[in-house]
Amino acid sequence: MNTKKFQSMSEGGQHLSKIKEQLIRAVSVGVTPLALDALADQLIAKAGDFPSFKTVRGYHHATCINVNSAVVHGIPNSRPFKPSDLVTIDVGLVHKGWHLDTSVTVQIPPILPKIDAFLAAGRLSDQKAIEVAQPGASIYQVSQVMQKIIEDAGYNVIRDLTGHSIGKHLHEDPHIPCYADPTYKNVFLKPGQAYAIEVMYAMGDYRLRLGDDGWTLSTADGSLSAMFEETVFITDNGQAILTA
Repeated sequence: MNTKKFQSMSEGGQHLSKIKEQLIRAVSVGVTPLALDALADQLIAKAGDFPSFKTVRGYHHATCINVNSAVVHGIPNSRPFKPSDLVTIDVGLVHKGWHLDTSVTVQIPPILPKIDAFLAAGRLSDQKAIEVAQPGASIYQVSQVMQKIIEDAGYNVIRDLTGHSIGKHLHEDPHIPCYADPTYKNVFLKPGQAYAIEVMYAMGDYRLRLGDDGWTLSTADGSLSAMFEETVFITDNGQAILTA
């Protein structure tokens, strides 16, 4: 295992974890996605790091902020959050040349029990998928656990988006689907490699539509969506969640 890589990514993960917690606390009625993004920019710079998402060609923000039916790639805008909005914060940074990536979905009060159960399923799905992510496990096994928990709860995993390997670049191969894709039965997790393990799912149908901005992907039926993601490093005899 590359010890120097692990140490650097662990440091970056600690930075990103703290930033994620501060962004979560900043989400409230009246706050705008642009304000949240500006805070992320400030916190990443204060940590001595660089926004990972700004390394993506054509993208100019530190975060992707997705509200309600928006699943991924939401460009921060000036529309204030409203009561009971579902807000997904997707944020990444580069630390000593290594990328880290994490996402979380929160509900603005008043908390609705139906939405609370929806988010609990996503947290459990990502947690259990990460537990399976051990050296030698197949990506198929990780995805299978993720899909089963979401579908058993009555929801649907997104099929057109995936988690991914991560390192010197934000998105690297192999990918990690949210559903059990048989083509990944013989693709195994390797020690020394990091993976962004993320569950993306919808309360309704899993099909997506692209927004007019050319970036934001939302559920085609307008149903609510959520995402939970951690960067996980595979060690010689286990794993470490870097962004928890």
